Amino acid sequence: MTAELDPDLHVPARGLLFDNDGVLVDSLAAVESAWTRWAHAHDLEPHQALSIVHGRRAVDTVALLLPEGQRAAGAQLIEDFEIEDADVVAAMAGVPALLASLPPGSWAVVTSGTRTLATARLRAAGIPVPEVFVTADDVAAGKPDPAGYLAAAAGLGLDPAHALVLEDSPSGIAAGLAAGSPVLGIGEEALDSAAPVVVRDLAGVRWAGDGLLLPAATVLRGPTGH
Repeated sequence: MTAELDPDLHVPARGLLFDNDGVLVDSLAAVESAWTRWAHAHDLEPHQALSIVHGRRAVDTVALLLPEGQRAAGAQLIEDFEIEDADVVAAMAGVPALLASLPPGSWAVVTSGTRTLATARLRAAGIPVPEVFVTADDVAAGKPDPAGYLAAAAGLGLDPAHALVLEDSPSGIAAGLAAGSPVLGIGEEALDSAAPVVVRDLAGVRWAGDGLLLPAATVLRGPTGH
């Protein structure tokens, strides 16, 4: 008698709100390269930037590291470095297949990157730029502030409670929860957050018309029995 396979976990949603870096695109090497160069240019140890950059707008990271008079130039320099390195990013596992299955107008991107940088990374990874695209340029406060996710849900015509946020960073997960949205954590770092369901990646994840189906093999944290 063969063992019964674990069923897929269904996560209800009417639309999907994706973070970009670490969820749609694998930009870790590009981020580390750019911020290491930036730190050296400002006589800083790279770890001072790399330890706080993930999930933040670049202007917010720069503000924590440089005196006020140097921040504008510092923000422009990291933007230049990151755009130079954008062509090395690739799509995360499972992303192209999942996006190809989604109905038009059912998904958005909410990123801490600028519009120019986020667009460059999406294009390098072969991912289409969605109609609803909320970037660092569009909000007064970055994640963990919920403004970006609230704007994206409104852009899709959805109540935030019906828009599933897909995030990898604790600050992004906090932003999604603060917006009143259900949140799906992506990657092991998300286990250190309040995301109720966490998957290793999006490989094999499918759109069910009324939410996502998550293969049991990728679920790192979920309801009892998964």
